[in-house]
Amino acid sequence: MTEEKPRKMAFICSKGNLDMAYPALIMGWAALTEGVDVIIFFTFWGLDMINKKRVDHLKLPPVGNASMRTGMMGFPIDFGIPQWMGVLPGMTEIATALMKKKIAEVEAPPVKEMLEMLHDAGAEMYACKMTVDMMGLKEEDLLDVVDGIVTAGQFIEMTEDAQIIFI
Repeated sequence: MTEEKPRKMAFICSKGNLDMAYPALIMGWAALTEGVDVIIFFTFWGLDMINKKRVDHLKLPPVGNASMRTGMMGFPIDFGIPQWMGVLPGMTEIATALMKKKIAEVEAPPVKEMLEMLHDAGAEMYACKMTVDMMGLKEEDLLDVVDGIVTAGQFIEMTEDAQIIFI
């Protein structure tokens, strides 16, 4: 009789915007609650999510974000934020404040707290060595929830038989 391997999901977080932080965290939490092993790999701007200096300052830039045009974020005018307005001073702060308000309304924890919850529930979290080196970061620059700094090759080895989701 063959032993069934535990199901694994791996998330690659490559973006450090506030709106790009939550998809992997929410899906990772859902996977953990279903008994699925979770590994999260932070690379390029995704390192902002685990950088002690950046995690509490993630922003939502409106430029290039199609949802800003639809009024989805609750912008006080029906047509949302036109792309040209996104370049005006203060628009990133307004969009970020609106997003944080929406996050609070659904009682989702801030990114740092959600990372701690995931870690405490058994998720493994790793920083990309090449990106850490490229950005001049050190292990002490990263949150304590980070299990290590690994190469892409090591991540590939860790995630054998895992479903991989790139965000």
